[in-house]
Order: sequence, then C-alpha cells, then structure tokens
Amino acid sequence: MSSSPTTGRRTVRTPRPGPVDGTVALRRLYLARFAFALLWAALLLPNAAEVGPLTAALLVLYPLVDVAAAVIDARSSRATGVAPGLYATIVLGGFAAVGLVVVLGSGVPAVLRVWGAWAVVAGVAQLVVALRRRAAGGQGAMIASGSLSVVAGASFVLMASGGEASLTGVAGYALLGGVFFLVSALRLGRVASA
Repeated sequence: MSSSPTTGRRTVRTPRPGPVDGTVALRRLYLARFAFALLWAALLLPNAAEVGPLTAALLVLYPLVDVAAAVIDARSSRATGVAPGLYATIVLGGFAAVGLVVVLGSGVPAVLRVWGAWAVVAGVAQLVVALRRRAAGGQGAMIASGSLSVVAGASFVLMASGGEASLTGVAGYALLGGVFFLVSALRLGRVASA
C-alpha cells in the first residue's frame, strides 16, 4: 500500500504480471497440451485405419485445441514479442480445421495431405515462437518439436501417396508433440523455481 501525498488516501497497487507469472502460465498451458495430446492419441490410434465419425471429430478437434491454446498463450504473453507467431498459429489452425472438414469424406490420403501441410507451416511458426522465447528457458524441446513438425508434415504428404495410408503416424506425431510439451513444462518449472 502507498499513500498519495496530495490526498493522504491509501491506494492498493496491483502488481503487473512478471516473467515468472508468465512462465507459470506457460508451464500450465504446456501441461494441459501434454494431457490433451495423450488422450487424443489414445482415442485416435485404435481408429486410425479409416475416417469414421469419432476419427473425423478428433481430427477437427486437434487444430481447434491448437487455436485455443495459441489464443491463451497470446493473451498471457503479449509483452514478450511472440504474439505474431502465435497469431499465425491461430490462423493456420483455423484453416487446418476447415480444410480437414472439407476433405474428411475423401479418405485418409486427403486427410494426410491437409494434416501434413498444416504440420509443416505450423512447425515453422512454432520454431519462430520458440526461438523468440529462448531467453525464458525451456524452449529447446519446443525448437525440436517445431523441427519435427516440419519433417513429419512432409512425411505425411508423402505417405498420402502410398498404398497403405493410415492415421497411425498422426497419432504418434501428436503423442510425441505432447511429450515435447511435457519436457518444456518440466524445464519451465525449474526456471520458475530458480
């Protein structure tokens, strides 16, 4: 509390969120993304051979959760300079969800092409955000994850041309992405407690 010299009234100042608060929020978001990826992959894996109703819903849900997470992240990290990369993630995830809705009836190869294109471009956006956050710590796994997205996305597009197209790789990709979120969350926990 402080006193105003002119009025003598006491005022309460609410502290602005600092870097540690942002780190805690980011850590929680990463933990939530890990849990979602784990559950999502567990539900998709047994249904990866074809695009049924559950698989279709899961495929559209994933980029929408990515959008929601990027919105939350952008709101909590406005002052860090990463917002443009997060805004790109929001737009890309929206396009991916719409693109998936459009191709769901066309089968697994069409889904793999859309998912692959999204993974490549979203991976580049993730790399940009992680590189800008390097000083905050805990971003090595996010840099690896963005790189993996680029490579995995290209492989999904190539897989779509093969005779045995399956969404099993997409489930594995989501699971591995979730592990990267977990590793980053654990590292951010160390940064926040230091």
